Amino acid sequence: MNDRIFIFDSTLRDGEQTPGAKLNTQEKLQIALQLERLNVDIIEAGFPISSPGDLKAVQQISREVRKPVITALARTKNEDIACAWDAIKEAEKPRIHVFLAASDIHMEKKLRKSPEVCLEEAVTAVKYAKSFTADVEYSLEDATRARLDYMIKVIEAVIDAGATVVNIPDTVGYTTPDEFGMLIKSIRTQVPNIDRVILSVHCHNDLGLAVSNSLSAVTQGARQIECNINGIGERAGNAALEEIVMNMKTRPDRYPYYTEVNTREIYRTSRLVSKLTGIPIPINKAVIGVNAFAHSSGIHQDGVLKDKSTYEIINAETIGGQAAQMILTARSGRHAVRHHLEAMNYQLENGEFETFYQRFLELADKKKEIYNEDLEALMIDVSYTEPIYELDYLQTTSGTKTIPAAVVRLRKDDQKLQEVSSGAGPIDAAYNAVDKIIGFNPRLESFNIRGVTHGRDALGEVSIKLTYEDKNIIGRGMSTDIVEASVKAYLDGINKLFKIQSYLQNGNHQNGRTEKIESL
Repeated sequence: MNDRIFIFDSTLRDGEQTPGAKLNTQEKLQIALQLERLNVDIIEAGFPISSPGDLKAVQQISREVRKPVITALARTKNEDIACAWDAIKEAEKPRIHVFLAASDIHMEKKLRKSPEVCLEEAVTAVKYAKSFTADVEYSLEDATRARLDYMIKVIEAVIDAGATVVNIPDTVGYTTPDEFGMLIKSIRTQVPNIDRVILSVHCHNDLGLAVSNSLSAVTQGARQIECNINGIGERAGNAALEEIVMNMKTRPDRYPYYTEVNTREIYRTSRLVSKLTGIPIPINKAVIGVNAFAHSSGIHQDGVLKDKSTYEIINAETIGGQAAQMILTARSGRHAVRHHLEAMNYQLENGEFETFYQRFLELADKKKEIYNEDLEALMIDVSYTEPIYELDYLQTTSGTKTIPAAVVRLRKDDQKLQEVSSGAGPIDAAYNAVDKIIGFNPRLESFNIRGVTHGRDALGEVSIKLTYEDKNIIGRGMSTDIVEASVKAYLDGINKLFKIQSYLQNGNHQNGRTEKIESL
């Protein structure tokens, strides 16, 4: 039996369906390029028919990310499949991923179609997808609540129609490890032509069993696992890529399989996805949480100092994290900063480095010590929206017996626009002043703040969600001053909003469909 497990990353498709996790085209490309460095086997880049923005993003990823297989999702409709092919046709290794419900509850309640009609649609769709590319994956949606005899018929039929990968999803996170393992075993023993395809699994985490279910499936013959960075995804999320990979790497006695994933890129990939989606990583998250290698117990500390293996089963360096770090300051100089970046596997051209170094100096003037997490944050904190408004000056006042107020001055082209306002607190006051300048006030739906590093002068990162009319925007900002970071995040969202409004006013559309705000 082949011991290699193919890692299918769906962060950009299923992961982006996490509420609030909306990425623009350049952010999706940035994540895809990092997934390529992580060396995943397959990247599910999106669902092209869902919006022109998603189509554009998948097309750009297909052109620029060459090593992994690039796949696009499609329903069994011809227009979906044709759109998926249009999105990935320039990929070095294209794959069309077609799905249709397999459970009675989905066929009857959602599709209102008979099992026979769905079987016929599945076969027709696979044949149509096969006319575009040799690599076609078929997924039986809600497979863990479907009848086994029906699934066997569908799987055999789509393999005969040309499918190269068959995926068994636990769409609602319903199954358990022993049950799922037995299902995969039954499929492998009862489908006569199963040896002609790679058997895949796609598990959701509604009961907290996505990783366990995926690994159980592997022990019974599944050879592709569909998973997401940080376990993000709809509802409770999906199987976490980093946990699956590190389980196999750490416990080869239990899971004698291997992947081609470059584990030293896990830490960086995790932070990038968290940063761009605005979804924070829980501090106690397995493998990549900030506490994953932290010890507070005196007994634990004593053991780790004597031998790390006493309480650490994963070496931080294995996933690209830094257990021990040199500290940079404003006096460290270009050579030291560049050395740190290269040690973190960041390669910058001279011009790029100079831009980065100036940002480093600005931060170093505010902080006494710069840690690797600060450098990571600076590398990631790149705005792909050409700013219309930029922060030029900010001053706030607040106190227990003081009405919070803010003075905000923004730059717009050659103009400097200033307003003063009060509010419930300094951030609210600053936002009110910005609203006066720009002439409208988007609704603040959510506000998240976290410290990028430790200490009283830690770099703070703010992620917000804005709503204006029918548009939802994610804004991000970073500074050692949390009020400044909050204003930067607000302006980031507003600048994106102006870009989208300009896009819509210019009449950009495709096939009569207006681009979804979520894709931007």
